[in-house]
Amino acid sequence: MGTLVLGALLLVPPPDTSWKHQRLRAQMVEEQIAGRGVSDAVVLAALRSVPRHRFAPDHPPERAYSDRPLPIGHEQTISQPYIVARMTALLGPDSTDRVLEIGTGSGYQAAVLGEIVDSVYTVEIIPELAATATKRLHRLGYRNVVVRNADGFRGWPEQAPFDAIIVTAAPEAIPPPLVDQLADGGRMVVPVGPRGGSQQLTLVTKSANGTVDRRALAPVRFVPFLHPEEN
Repeated sequence: MGTLVLGALLLVPPPDTSWKHQRLRAQMVEEQIAGRGVSDAVVLAALRSVPRHRFAPDHPPERAYSDRPLPIGHEQTISQPYIVARMTALLGPDSTDRVLEIGTGSGYQAAVLGEIVDSVYTVEIIPELAATATKRLHRLGYRNVVVRNADGFRGWPEQAPFDAIIVTAAPEAIPPPLVDQLADGGRMVVPVGPRGGSQQLTLVTKSANGTVDRRALAPVRFVPFLHPEEN
């Protein structure tokens, strides 16, 4: 499978002047995210800033800002806002972090991270989604997000190590290359479990001496982690 690296352009994001969108976004953060226990001020600010409706263009704004996953084509989804917020908060992102995302999808999670961290490297196995997400992120001015069309199982070794890794599809087991690419002191959030079966949102941490700890946090349901032969 070939690899296509798509970098961000230096564009100024178009203003989001719609009061309707701003109202829906504020309501989403207040009721669905802060109201359900996510209190990280930096994460909440990022969710207030990213125009989620731009990442779900086939759905009306009221649906785009509802607390549900939405289809984006190719049997993939954009995760519900609460899950995006919770996974981001679990990462504990810092402004100096380099973050790897596996499963770009529409680009929404990458945009949320791009509001917070220094740089985001995001891998998408489906070429059409990678291309569309790249164009969308360019258009919105996310200069610190780079998209690669490749097998996420392998991570992005040329850019490793990463301070944090987030996986937005569920592998049956955590891919060893991702653990290897996590920096000492880093953390990874990943849903783990069989296709159509019980999955657990899992926090992986790597200590300063390289010791790896895995902790299951909550039951979840994600689309399966794709391998090239399944695409």
